[in-house]
Amino acid sequence: MASLGASLGQSALHRTLCEAVRVTALFLAFTACLPRCTECAKPSNIVLIVTDDQDVQLGGLTPMKKTKALIGDAGVIFSNAFTVTPLCCPSRSSILTGKYPHNHEVRNNSLSGNCSSPAWQKDSESLAFPVFLSKQGYQTFFGGKYLNQYGKKEAGDVDHVPPGWDQWNALVGNSVYYNYTLSVNGKEEKHGDDYSKDYLTDLILNRSLHFLDDRSPQHPFFIMLSPPAPHSPWTPAPQYGKAFSDVKAPRDGSFNKAGKDKHWLLRQPSNPMPESSVNYLDDAYRKRWQTLLSVDDMVEVLLKKLDELKELNDTYIFLMSDNGYHTGQFSLPIDKRQLYEFDIRIPLMVRGPGVQANQSLPAPVLNIDLAPTILDIAGLNLTELNMDGQSFLPQMAPSLRNGTIRSFFLVEHTGEGYDSEDPACPKLGPGLANCFPDCTCEDAFNNTYACVRTLADCNLQYCEFADSESFVEVYNLTSDPHQLENIVKKVDPALLQTMNQRLIKLQSCVGSSCRDNSRR
Repeated sequence: MASLGASLGQSALHRTLCEAVRVTALFLAFTACLPRCTECAKPSNIVLIVTDDQDVQLGGLTPMKKTKALIGDAGVIFSNAFTVTPLCCPSRSSILTGKYPHNHEVRNNSLSGNCSSPAWQKDSESLAFPVFLSKQGYQTFFGGKYLNQYGKKEAGDVDHVPPGWDQWNALVGNSVYYNYTLSVNGKEEKHGDDYSKDYLTDLILNRSLHFLDDRSPQHPFFIMLSPPAPHSPWTPAPQYGKAFSDVKAPRDGSFNKAGKDKHWLLRQPSNPMPESSVNYLDDAYRKRWQTLLSVDDMVEVLLKKLDELKELNDTYIFLMSDNGYHTGQFSLPIDKRQLYEFDIRIPLMVRGPGVQANQSLPAPVLNIDLAPTILDIAGLNLTELNMDGQSFLPQMAPSLRNGTIRSFFLVEHTGEGYDSEDPACPKLGPGLANCFPDCTCEDAFNNTYACVRTLADCNLQYCEFADSESFVEVYNLTSDPHQLENIVKKVDPALLQTMNQRLIKLQSCVGSSCRDNSRR
């Protein structure tokens, strides 16, 4: 019995020792995994580059060959990307908030139009997507143009730093390349015209590189770069001042065509355009391309830096514009603000984790989709956010998310004009803005419109103006991609009614109701 008891004791001891070894091995294996698990749990980094007034319809991406190779060819190009409003401040407000203009209430580029106003800062800026990124532990950097009225005394001066930003290098006012003021973390910083120190596109790039060097590698980062290019005054870097010397604005499509069946603002330009206007817009077109070469360099240098830091493969990189642009379409010299494809279509390309290379996706994507997409990448629960847009992560990385494609969407613009008449054009009367010497004007109070755009069932655009004519424009983009003929008098009245009902619904939508993809 004694030997049996000893045997049992030894057996129990053996089992105890084995169990201890097994538990120790499991613990060591678990602790060995911890660094990898912690690293895997860190959300992806995000870079957003927003150019100013860069078209896609008229060749605006042509100068950016390195950008196309490094972002577009390495990821996805969205062939149907749109702004929901073709004007800088309202569009940028939509990018930041994920909301249509009728919900963030920025109407134009003026303080009275709610651009960076105290009301905007109180009601919308506090709910912009950088605030949520900061709460998720992202280290955040901003450089460049923010909103057109940012930094003005009536809007809080340079002291005002919007919530959510760790490093803040924001231009005071509208886009320029030299001789500007920055708010650097709430302190005024003035710049001159020395290319090596002051050229804004290069300066914000260099500061973002310093941010990357100084950041904590344990936390994800978000960088937003907003260069002035290709916005006026179209000042290229010295090395690019002679580029594209033979380039002219495209002469096809609606170039120098009369807007005979369109809203009155499109019926007033001289047609054909004076030679002086054509020469002016050709010069602007060339200079716009010249300024974009510095943005192309920016992309190359930034991606090289990310690669050196071994962060490139864990970083989503977006490139987009706030709105499109026109140079001579329907005899309008240069600007944006109109409902046509050249003003509402924007470039959008993305690369990042889970995004396959060499994709061109036709799913319609809007600038109000940027905020929810970025927050989706950051791991937020989008159902808790009151945004009008929807994440397009499912479209570009279907292995990561499931999603739906919208059937139709809204484009809206509130026209802007002056109370008094332009002294150079008294025949036009008051209520107009952005007038050229030949009395061609690009905007007016009653250039206020709302459109419903659909690509799912048919490629249509239906627009209503808030004017004394109750003017309506309808285009079949399949048969008429340049929108030369307004077919409102030819189309089936039942279709007009359907589009009108969709428009009414979208003009009052909020949050999830803006994402109702039913085709009623």
